[in-house]
Amino acid sequence: MMNDDEVQKQLDHMVKFIYREAEEKATEIREKAKQECDIEKGKIVVEEKMKITREFERKEKQIETKIKIAYSNELNQSRLQILKARDEGIQKLLTESHQRLAAITKDAAGYKKLLHNLIVQGLIKLQEPKVSIVCRQQDKKLVQEVVKAAVAEYTEKSKKQADVEIDSSVHLPPGPEEAKEDSCSGGILLSSHGGKIICSNTLDARLAMSFEQQLPAVREALFGKSLTRVHRD
Repeated sequence: MMNDDEVQKQLDHMVKFIYREAEEKATEIREKAKQECDIEKGKIVVEEKMKITREFERKEKQIETKIKIAYSNELNQSRLQILKARDEGIQKLLTESHQRLAAITKDAAGYKKLLHNLIVQGLIKLQEPKVSIVCRQQDKKLVQEVVKAAVAEYTEKSKKQADVEIDSSVHLPPGPEEAKEDSCSGGILLSSHGGKIICSNTLDARLAMSFEQQLPAVREALFGKSLTRVHRD
């Protein structure tokens, strides 16, 4: 049987053992908790980094898209400005061509020959037995002087007869020097069957037709060959 001192020593030894076990267990728990905390913290850091990376990539793509859109808009605006400038240049050239038509009618001999050829050409195109000619009032005398010879040349070339009259009831508009809006630079208009068939051989009509036909060549001469055009006639 143990005395009181021995019992106390035994109790102290047991208490120390329990404290040591508790301390070791607490240390083990703290280490495990720290490891788990580090692991969880690492996961959170990785996830946040991935989120930041994805957000950065998303914003980067948005910026790239905005840059592409802005570039495309600027490119389109530049193209439109170029096209507008080219169209203005072509329209200016057409206006200058119209202005030069007035010089043709000032040369009486040359214009008289031109009227002759225009009548012959119109008659050949119509191939009708009865034709009416409309001209400017200021050109009526010249047309009267050449119509007979023109009809004779047409008959010789086509082997057909044509009854041609100059319409005195209606005239083409006067030249641009007299009429600023509705004007005619010269030439004639031929018709048959009461105006149902018409051949416009005015200088303005011939210029418009020639300009349209030569427009690709004019553009190439002024601006060079198109880099985007695929088919070339």
